[in-house]
Amino acid sequence: MGWSMEQAGAETQGVEAAAAGPDEGRRARPPMALSPSRAGDFMQCPLLYRFRVIDKLPEKPSAAATRGTVVHAVLERLFDAPAAERTAAGAREMVPGEWERLLAKRPELAELFADDPEGERLAGWLAEAAALVERWFSLEDPTRLEPADRELYVETVLDSGLQLRGFIDRVDVAPTGEVRIVDYKTGKAPRPQYAEGALFQMKFYALVVWRLRGVVPRRLQLVYLGSGDVLTYDPSEADLRGVERKLLALWEAIRLATETGDWRPRPTKLCGWCDHQAHCPEFGGTPPVYPLQVRPADGGVVPQGRMETI
Repeated sequence: MGWSMEQAGAETQGVEAAAAGPDEGRRARPPMALSPSRAGDFMQCPLLYRFRVIDKLPEKPSAAATRGTVVHAVLERLFDAPAAERTAAGAREMVPGEWERLLAKRPELAELFADDPEGERLAGWLAEAAALVERWFSLEDPTRLEPADRELYVETVLDSGLQLRGFIDRVDVAPTGEVRIVDYKTGKAPRPQYAEGALFQMKFYALVVWRLRGVVPRRLQLVYLGSGDVLTYDPSEADLRGVERKLLALWEAIRLATETGDWRPRPTKLCGWCDHQAHCPEFGGTPPVYPLQVRPADGGVVPQGRMETI
């Protein structure tokens, strides 16, 4: 949402579509804002960013991502109850209901278990989600927490004009005014050498909160339910200024790729899980016709499909 990285992609796209209108959000449009998920996409593979943001190619539902959405929903709604009623057993019981609620909103998710007539895989999947929810109680005590915000949508425009936005899982505010940003991850904690990549999302949110509220968050906290680890980081103004410079450079690269139509694939081990191999040159595929106008180096315009007015 930030949410987990599992949720952030779909939800950020949904916000963009809602802002654009019922029809415009589905048409090809130049990027207008940056979220942690989309920034991560571009850093991972510029072509993946294009497929998701500009071409808006469909992706198959993922059991792991959907499980993450259910777990996040439980951890959000748990705080609707009085502190004394926030128990592990009660949270586990919420899992099937949150799955049904999600399924009602997104009926296409039923295809995840289309070949499971007896419901055995679904039962196992729900049990895995319940186990993740229960593990959270060994990492934090919800009876002692009263979040200031849950699933908080944040948006700001930097002095450069770059718009940043996303969803934050939880914001805690101490009586002294100190802010803690918390994000739930349903996977395992990364190895130490990869921790910086995981913290990038949190620093992104910290920058947005700082620009919105004028307060640098005291702590960033990643809660990994898959491994039972908690990763924390205390940012400084210098950290966040560095993040802002990185995002500006990233946005400039995205702007240039948008104008030139030059979206190059960046092969990694993650390619094996990509839904867009049929369109990727690395797998012998051909990308769709670029739906935006291309501006070559001489300043002219080469039509590459329909250009929508923003």
